[in-house]
Amino acid sequence: MQRRLNSSSTLKSNGQCGKGRICQQYIIKMGGTQSKWVLLAAGSKGWTNYRHQADVCHAYQMVHQHGIPDEQVVVMMYDDIAYNAENPTRGQIINEPNGQNVYSGVPKDYTGADVTAHNFLAVLRGDEEALIKHGCGSRKVLKSGKNDTIFVFLSDHGSKGIFSFPHDTLYASDLIATVTKMAESQQFSKMVIYIESCFSGSMIEHLPPNIQVYGVSASGLHQTSTACFYDDYRHTFLAHVFSSYWLLHCRMSDLTRTTFQDQFKYLMKKVKKSTPCQYGNKNLSKLYISDFLGCANSETRSAHDCKAKTFEPTHLTASHDVPLVLLNKKIERETDPIRKRDLLSEQDNLLQKKARIEKAVNDIAKHVNPKNTNARSVHCPLTHLGEMKEIAEHFRLTFSDSSHKEDVALLLSHMHIFDDLLKAGAGVERIKAATTLVHSLD
Repeated sequence: MQRRLNSSSTLKSNGQCGKGRICQQYIIKMGGTQSKWVLLAAGSKGWTNYRHQADVCHAYQMVHQHGIPDEQVVVMMYDDIAYNAENPTRGQIINEPNGQNVYSGVPKDYTGADVTAHNFLAVLRGDEEALIKHGCGSRKVLKSGKNDTIFVFLSDHGSKGIFSFPHDTLYASDLIATVTKMAESQQFSKMVIYIESCFSGSMIEHLPPNIQVYGVSASGLHQTSTACFYDDYRHTFLAHVFSSYWLLHCRMSDLTRTTFQDQFKYLMKKVKKSTPCQYGNKNLSKLYISDFLGCANSETRSAHDCKAKTFEPTHLTASHDVPLVLLNKKIERETDPIRKRDLLSEQDNLLQKKARIEKAVNDIAKHVNPKNTNARSVHCPLTHLGEMKEIAEHFRLTFSDSSHKEDVALLLSHMHIFDDLLKAGAGVERIKAATTLVHSLD
């Protein structure tokens, strides 16, 4: 049982709305206050992937302005964008055309090599010991308790049951197992997960409906996510369609009167090129967003509400096409013949890699299931989480060039085929053996 506080003596760390009105602060029956915990993670690196870190920086600015204290927010991002050699506005990151600098003041909780799937899960479950054993030392983690809420936002590349980090992979099986164990251990009251990646629905499709976890994905089980706002000055994409809209909706709405279901309906109406999906315990969608993310004052909401009237993402591009699109634009604007020749060679190499991976996947499917290669075209729900993790990791390690981490997006775009093979009855060892064989013949 909970009752809302009316007293103006509420802890400042939980934020205020309007003119001193208290925002979503509670007293728990057994004593103590409800805390809001936030985990924001961008899983990519490199200028081509600018938009992922921009999404996370923007999300941080929002929760910070909504009154969530930094002590209850953990940010994970590679941090190679703001001072990147390709950044014409050093020290700044924007998330929309002519937008404000969203990099200013962002905590550097986990950067560079510390941005890993292992550390993400350790932070989420509040496991400082796992971080120490992994060589990270004693670092900030979510110290949530049974009365607290947790909001998680992830932005990067993905595939069926996969979310990519710079040097390793977060698998749906591990994410689901972690949040389920946390629920059983009463490490939170309620949790909401938002994911921006290709095939992101497959990461949270199997959230148990009987635990207090609700998830929203940028795309369905077999859809790509969509990049937007190509910037002619920075020569990269600034954002994603899904994230642009959920962040705008949070900023323009009175979150003390706006539920996650209200936001989901808004996203379904606004997001194009992919289909936002909701999973897990959908009863939680009836909760007010301010229970997790605080809220802005009326003046701030009014300003964003005005912007929303003309807000329209442009240059919509499938995320897995972004590297080639950016390279083509680079070639078009290059005037030096020698540099242009080098870029054309880079383009040729990228196309060759794409063709190589596509051929390899086709060959693996034929070796595994020679009498029914049509199984490749069937999109099935991901029900083999553990098996998919083993197969995907074997494929990634076999075919990826560790010196070219940008190739990971290319690899990830084909992982759904292995899910189809599993659904057709192929075993894990058979698929792994075919993968090794095809690579040896390459």
